[in-house]
Amino acid sequence: MKSIIELDGKTLTRQQIGGIVNGLATVALSADSVERIRLSRERIEKRLAEGQTIYGVNTGFGKLSNIKIEEEDIELLQLNLLRSDATGVGVPFPTDVVRAMMVLRANALARGFSGIRLETVQLLLDLINKGVHPIVPSQGSVGASGDLAPLSHLALVLVGEGKAEFNGEVMSGSAALQQAGLTPVRLQAKEGLALVNGTQAMTGIGVLTVNEAERIGLAADMAASLTLESLKGITSAFDPSLLAVRPHPELELVGGRIRKWLDGSKRVTKQGEIRMQDAYSLRCIPQVHGASWQSFFYAEDRVQIEMNATTDNPIVLENGEVLSGGHFHGQPIALAMDFLKVGVCEWANISERRTERMVNPQLNEGLPPFLATNPGIECGLMIAQYTAASIVSENKVLAHPSSVDSIPTSGNQEDHVSMGTTSARQVRQIVHNAARVIAIEMICASQAIHLDKAEDQLSPTTRKYLEKVREFCPPLLADQPIGDEIEALAQYLLTSDVLLNEYK
Repeated sequence: MKSIIELDGKTLTRQQIGGIVNGLATVALSADSVERIRLSRERIEKRLAEGQTIYGVNTGFGKLSNIKIEEEDIELLQLNLLRSDATGVGVPFPTDVVRAMMVLRANALARGFSGIRLETVQLLLDLINKGVHPIVPSQGSVGASGDLAPLSHLALVLVGEGKAEFNGEVMSGSAALQQAGLTPVRLQAKEGLALVNGTQAMTGIGVLTVNEAERIGLAADMAASLTLESLKGITSAFDPSLLAVRPHPELELVGGRIRKWLDGSKRVTKQGEIRMQDAYSLRCIPQVHGASWQSFFYAEDRVQIEMNATTDNPIVLENGEVLSGGHFHGQPIALAMDFLKVGVCEWANISERRTERMVNPQLNEGLPPFLATNPGIECGLMIAQYTAASIVSENKVLAHPSSVDSIPTSGNQEDHVSMGTTSARQVRQIVHNAARVIAIEMICASQAIHLDKAEDQLSPTTRKYLEKVREFCPPLLADQPIGDEIEALAQYLLTSDVLLNEYK
């Protein structure tokens, strides 16, 4: 039976979003949020009844904000906003992103600062629970006045327009609502603006990416542990007393994790037993991986705040004031996603270097060239390293910070934009690319251990995880295509909670 997660605008977690997105939970409004939404709507209606002028409620939008809208045109104004802003292009967002956007928008509205009606929010929840998924193109947001284009495509389905997927079939928004047994809403004053002003596209991608990045960071630490055993790495570099003199918490976190995972290994060595020092890709794992974990924890913190924030405009305050501000601007998430891009790139960069050390006969401590069973007649895993090299090079391009760019919009009224949705789209691609690079390292380590007949010398922890890797790619007895195996293992690394639950 599915659990029910109550949205209150304050306590939603990224783990809960993961459960909702994956269909493990349904959503409802908390009793407190119902009352806050009701009071917020009353404040808007009171202001309108008093004849006050409120941006986006009875005025135009953006550069057109000085144009007063007559009362009889207010409903059309809100509908036109959705229609005009639904100008997204490109490949649609995957369903998990759309569901995350919907949950986050509903949670923001549940805070009670947006002036929207309860029935409109409830329909959004009904779409989530019944599996009606708007078709939302992935390109078109500059991430400043909210994610206007993506959220407009999402919101159009609430009024019976746009397109949606329901039961695996793409259809019109009206048909999707009808088949799901739902009735479209007629938007009232402020409601269109309340639905489309916000950072839920970039934050929705960000939440899912942070969840995946955590798994990939742990996978990078595990891959490094397997490689250390493959190459008889020197664990003296991870001595707790040594690491403590440079007291970055994440550095010590990685060092401690690898010491724990390698406990009991007969493959790793001490300083001076075989050689005095390892190359940086082995010796500096705590420093490099730890720095990437710093970027992860920063992004996680920013996303957690944004998930439970009000990000539209104007804001209906509890004292009845309706004030315009800039909470829709995506800069806090844009910078966080750009920082995470760089951190995840480095997990992949150093992983590829460790792969190179395992396959290169000049560096791999006497293992067969390119980890081939019959070198010469076979190329072994030579080209797997090519693939990793190609991917990390692609990541370096994607890692360029989108947030340093800005293009004015709306007649220069919106003269600084965040490009945060571009940052979020890119960081998710980087995380998925990194999963493939780390999968290649794990497969190479598995092959090295097989060729050296070293399974019995591994630590209990790494030996157990190696068995999981080999479910996707058993040791290679001859040359064979392994692209599908790499991809399958990468998808496992992105989705499995084994390292989170059993090893962390």
